[in-house]
Amino acid sequence: MKIIKDLYNYRELLKTNIKKDVGGKYKNSFLGVLWSFINPLLQIMVYALVFQVIMKSNIENYTVFLCCGLIPWQYFYNVVLRGAAVIIDNGSIIKKVYFPRQILPISIVTSEGVNFLISTIIIIGFVIFGGIGVNINWLWYFLIIGIQYIVSIGIAFIVSSLTVYFRDLLHLLGVFMQLLFYATPIVYGIDAVPEAFRWVLKLNPMSYLIDGYRAIFYNASSPNFKGLLTAFIMGVILVIFGYWLFNKMQKRFAEEL
Repeated sequence: MKIIKDLYNYRELLKTNIKKDVGGKYKNSFLGVLWSFINPLLQIMVYALVFQVIMKSNIENYTVFLCCGLIPWQYFYNVVLRGAAVIIDNGSIIKKVYFPRQILPISIVTSEGVNFLISTIIIIGFVIFGGIGVNINWLWYFLIIGIQYIVSIGIAFIVSSLTVYFRDLLHLLGVFMQLLFYATPIVYGIDAVPEAFRWVLKLNPMSYLIDGYRAIFYNASSPNFKGLLTAFIMGVILVIFGYWLFNKMQKRFAEEL
């Protein structure tokens, strides 16, 4: 309950951090918020060219299929890499002013969540113009993004606290995320993975979440609720462990920074 009380007491700081992060991400850039659309679109074009045109993927409506996996992944990717550096980047403030340190990773997850909500317009555009159309199962989107938010909070707590003590982790995470990209069903479907190796996907909460996004947008069906429940349980475990680890390690943040 302490974290809820702290977040409420410092809610203005949290809101300010989120607004600053969302508004300042493309500050002074000519295209501004349009980069929230341009960056994902460029990535989709590149991967679609490689896997559909060059490697001849036989997945129907592959661009829509890819879009439903790549954009949620980008949210997760940004949370991990930006979350890992958030304590270090705010070291000067941490050493001078007291405030609940948990606000920093939470603000990163929330601001990136706002960017993801904006980027979801791209998915909707591809789905509509790809001929799939609107369906009632889109309402499950809010459940899926809610679970991804919980997972992201847990991950952000863990990486943000560990990198204060182990700076090399900042560089290792970049490599790890590239490997994890191909261990997540983004450019391929789960059915393409041999049964003997599917246990790897089952350890990855993003596998269940991307499968959920694909179900409602690409397949126009309800998501796999058992998979979403698994991702939710993973998220809760990550939040509990991450919060415990963060609290344990934050006592020496100022000294390490």
